[in-house]
Amino acid sequence: MAELTLEQVRYERDGHIAIVTIDRQERLNAISNQMSRELFDVWRDFRLNDDLWVAVLTGAGDRAFSAGADLIARNSEGDGGPHHQGIPMFGMARGEPVFKPIIAAINGYALGGGLELALCCDIRIASERARFGVPEVKLGVFTGAGGSQRLPRAIPSAIASEMMLTGEPIDAREAHRVGLINRVVPHDELMPAAMQMARTVGARGPLAVRAAKEAMLRGLDMPLAHGLALEEHLGQPLSQTEDWQEGLTAFVEKRAPRFQGR
Repeated sequence: MAELTLEQVRYERDGHIAIVTIDRQERLNAISNQMSRELFDVWRDFRLNDDLWVAVLTGAGDRAFSAGADLIARNSEGDGGPHHQGIPMFGMARGEPVFKPIIAAINGYALGGGLELALCCDIRIASERARFGVPEVKLGVFTGAGGSQRLPRAIPSAIASEMMLTGEPIDAREAHRVGLINRVVPHDELMPAAMQMARTVGARGPLAVRAAKEAMLRGLDMPLAHGLALEEHLGQPLSQTEDWQEGLTAFVEKRAPRFQGR
């Protein structure tokens, strides 16, 4: 991991797992321009670090994953957001694609930009205390980090429309019912559950996992025939890797594979 100057984000490591914590508890982990810049640096480092295979993203404290954009801080820092300064909104929503898996551990409110940030993650595990919403229309503004595009792709369009057009939140149980999150766990079990999921994903072949994520994301907007061609294009080089051979050898020898990401 690179040495980064971070004040509003914690970036830690547990083996091949990166743990990214949004840390502005006094503002319900609301996202300032500075935090967007720090998240951008963190995700760039994670994307480029071959020794980091999976990430867990969470919020500090017990109340919020993130309550969204900090409008007060953004106004005081100038009219332009980080997306006007070459920094993608919230550090990830419109930045370089990260084809490594990211797991969201949603510990409380995920509202506006906080929900949009969670939607950028691949697997979402939520505390029973979590609540999800896109309240921007209540202020007469509009989503700015992909919520209008990612939410209807994640859940049925009728549910997405109700959330987007009323601005009213849903709780964790409803979020799970409509497919917005993968599972709901007791609050005290959230991080253990997220870390267990990260260890499970991290035990798989990291090159194969990245290819699978890239195939899914890029294939979403393709006709089926093009998606199948993409799958073949991404899968063929894997057969030349050490991990491919290790996986086959481990299967024959009836043992767990020891992947190296090569």
